[in-house]
Amino acid sequence: MPDRWERVLLVLFTACWAVALAHYGGVISLAGRLPLSLYALYSTAVASGWLFGNVYARRRARLPPPFKRRVLLLYYLGPPGILYLLRALAPARDQLAAPLVPLLALGVYTVLFLVPLTITWAPGESRRDGGRDR
Repeated sequence: MPDRWERVLLVLFTACWAVALAHYGGVISLAGRLPLSLYALYSTAVASGWLFGNVYARRRARLPPPFKRRVLLLYYLGPPGILYLLRALAPARDQLAAPLVPLLALGVYTVLFLVPLTITWAPGESRRDGGRDR
């Protein structure tokens, strides 16, 4: 069952995707509104991938099976909308010079989203103590 803050995230991510898709579809022009460097964009992809991967890893343990896929879609497909929106705000010449940047940012996000999901803990180890011996 989604929490209230997950509904807020859903609205935020949907709005970001809608504006980014409207830009890429030619309905609106956002180019040049935020001169964001590629370093800052990739840093945002790293931070958001790590954050939402960890949040989802913690959240899925407490969810009943029917809700796990829905929440996965929210946490995996939602935040890249922010990345695509940030790239849409870059100057037009930067967007034309490096057209694959949004796709590469999605790749960076995906890798760091999957890291917390692939960590396995040995039997008897606790996530709270970091697996350290007592």
